[in-house]
Amino acid sequence: MSSELRAIGEALDPVFALSFESALDAGAFDALALRIFAFQFEHNRPYAAWCRRRSRTPASVRHWQDIPAVPTAAFKEVALVAGPAARAEAVFRTSGTTAGGARRGTHHVLDLSLYHRPLLAGFRAMMLPDRARLLMLSLVPPSSEWPESSLAHMIDTVMAAEGAPGSRAHAGVRDGLDEPGLARTLRAAERDHRPVCLLGTSLAWVRWLDALDAADERFRLPAGSRLMDTGGFKGRSRTVAEDEMRARYRDRLGIEPALAINEYGMTEMCSQFYDTTLRETVLDAAAGPRRKRVPPWVRTRVVHPDTLEPVDAGVPGLLQHFDLANAGSVMAIQTEDLGVRVEDGFLVLGRAGGAGPRGCSIAMDELLSAARGSPP
Repeated sequence: MSSELRAIGEALDPVFALSFESALDAGAFDALALRIFAFQFEHNRPYAAWCRRRSRTPASVRHWQDIPAVPTAAFKEVALVAGPAARAEAVFRTSGTTAGGARRGTHHVLDLSLYHRPLLAGFRAMMLPDRARLLMLSLVPPSSEWPESSLAHMIDTVMAAEGAPGSRAHAGVRDGLDEPGLARTLRAAERDHRPVCLLGTSLAWVRWLDALDAADERFRLPAGSRLMDTGGFKGRSRTVAEDEMRARYRDRLGIEPALAINEYGMTEMCSQFYDTTLRETVLDAAAGPRRKRVPPWVRTRVVHPDTLEPVDAGVPGLLQHFDLANAGSVMAIQTEDLGVRVEDGFLVLGRAGGAGPRGCSIAMDELLSAARGSPP
């Protein structure tokens, strides 16, 4: 890790310590974003070449919203890392596709502390606002078995830092979900009146709840128990509505809908977003509609699929994230996720369909041309 990246990390320390009720001053965010953009422009060659073709350089960019956002698909094609890829402390890859491992999105994390600090700050704020020390049980294989999964690494990190003794994964890469072991652990938690925090992917919950339905098995987990699901509920052959899933969590596990939290993250980003309902319930705050809260060190905007220009609040578009924690790769990320901006966060509407948004496709083509040195 370069001394420059280390200095950026030190400048971000007080930002990661901010309360989620504290907004980072607009000028302070701008200053940090422009500093990180200059660092990435200097050290991330494919990104810098693309920015030059768009006439965006540290000399011309004056505001974080002018920093070019890279399509997530680009992480499948080039190493978007602000330094030598071989020096990355971790390499995370998106799940495999029919195109094979070489086509998986790859995020080189040069400094794992820039992943761990915002990860833990966000999880504590949104999943543990009561500072509870809970037994954490995961339906995701541990990172020792799944080292390229950012989700496995994330869950291992929060369990090690915040989990009560006995926290563990009830899943493995080879054997899948350990349903009998998970059931025994939950029965013991019921008997001992020990609240739990359950962590898993949305589709893993669908499959396990289906098994509970088939066996007509129910748990009544102790008060204070909560659940995190991540990702959507659309499988290859079946789609389950979020409201239906939260009703099933209550019916089969005894976890109230407000304490069942969806986490939205991606391999290409160091930061995550969570539903607000658990935090509002625990802190007895004025409850608003279920939405994703944006951490103080991130800015999220919604843009038009064709032009990639910002749209008004309430108008659907593509989500674009500017994550200061991504200092070692690319801070500005253009997703293919549809969303809508609300007063203090955003709603996720799902993935863009079809062949992909035109604006993202054009940006992707330009980036690859720049990376390969071909004429614009």
